[in-house]
Amino acid sequence: MLEKEKHSSDKNKIIINNNIPFSTIRIIDENNSQLGIYKIEEALKLAANRNLDLILINEKTEPPVARIIDYGKFKFAQEKKAREAKKKQHQITVKEIKMRYKIEEHDYQVRINQAIKFLNLGNKVKISLTFKGREIQYIDLAEKLIEKIVNQLSTIAEYEKFLDKEGKNCYIILLPKKT
Repeated sequence: MLEKEKHSSDKNKIIINNNIPFSTIRIIDENNSQLGIYKIEEALKLAANRNLDLILINEKTEPPVARIIDYGKFKFAQEKKAREAKKKQHQITVKEIKMRYKIEEHDYQVRINQAIKFLNLGNKVKISLTFKGREIQYIDLAEKLIEKIVNQLSTIAEYEKFLDKEGKNCYIILLPKKT
């Protein structure tokens, strides 16, 4: 049995055994039945007699609630829940496709097919148009190209940002449409 231990994780702290700062607490046993309100010394003796630990579950109630359980099993169950939650998460990444405003039709179709593939995988797509030298004066041609892209991908994507300018680059960020 763990006598004194304070386990802290990123989000919450688990207060266990002698570290419980309250004088009276409500006790729930390992079978989820309420045993009643006890003084902390009696609750610690009760947990020690069962070779289990006393873990503070809710300190905001009056009186605070503690549970008599095996700390090792409790910690393992929490880690298992965290692993399962992490498995179900989908990391959204931003994939970037670079092109120029005067792109040939075949190259344009290749870039659009890449964007479709990324969007179908659930990723965001950042389409960047780069300008060299004095080409920045043809920003209206870039806007027409971006409108063409948005119209072509409108069935599977919606835009998050439309034509942001950053130095000699302009870009648009597309996200997959929610189905």
